[in-house]
Amino acid sequence: MSIFKGCATALVTPFDETGVDFYSFERFLDFQLENGIDALVVLGTTGESATMTEEEKIRTADFAIKHVRGRVPVIVGTGSNNTREVVRYSRIIESLGADALLVVTPFYNKCTQNGLIEHYLTVADAVKTPIVCYNVPTRTGVNILPETFRTIAGHKNICAIKEASGNIEQISETIRLSQGLAEVISGDDGLTVPSMCMGATGVISVASNVFPSFVREMTALALKGDFDNASKMQLKLNPLVKGLFCEVNPIPVKYALSKLGYIKNILRLPLTPVTKADSDKIDTLMNDFIN
Repeated sequence: MSIFKGCATALVTPFDETGVDFYSFERFLDFQLENGIDALVVLGTTGESATMTEEEKIRTADFAIKHVRGRVPVIVGTGSNNTREVVRYSRIIESLGADALLVVTPFYNKCTQNGLIEHYLTVADAVKTPIVCYNVPTRTGVNILPETFRTIAGHKNICAIKEASGNIEQISETIRLSQGLAEVISGDDGLTVPSMCMGATGVISVASNVFPSFVREMTALALKGDFDNASKMQLKLNPLVKGLFCEVNPIPVKYALSKLGYIKNILRLPLTPVTKADSDKIDTLMNDFIN
């Protein structure tokens, strides 16, 4: 079961002074679709879902699903550190028509590897919508080990893992162990082509918020086995990736998008706007990338 291959954008959530800026969100969705993106991820880390109310999240997911109208898969983040709540909320998002659910590992209270297995299998048993597990230990303090993912990858509703451990050895072992069971998707823009060289099927990308056609073309080349040209594109992209992560995501990417006129540079506390020194750095990197 494959939800997408290639590039999915981990979408920012545009805010204004009163809440979610649906006017900008509609324009931004169209920008992504017009640039041939393969899938869209709503309410992930980049979408600042942690600071949104449940009502805002449901409205945002519903808006995206209805506006996209099946043109590409829409994957919606539903994870938290309370398994019962993940089940309840995932069922709500499922009822809206999401193509897949992005479920991050439990954070703060954390858990053992056995706890991860029970958590994911419980959620997978409770819904019919495919699940993309999300491994990002630098944020959650929990790491899905390759052997653990292999254990849960046999479930009919678990289709993939977004692997953002940043550990290329772990990523390669996860790919090796899960072959034929579930797909591995890069969760790090800087490791997209290296991961795809070993069998990952694409990326859930922050950089494609800003340059969707470029990242999509890079992954398309990798999927065709043209790693020579895909690698050249990865090397061109990497300085920009460093700039987009010079502060905590999505601080830099929201600034970049505001400079391009797609959204307002509004974040929710505890996130704060990018510093002047880093905004100057991002400006330079974007100009260098374009030119």
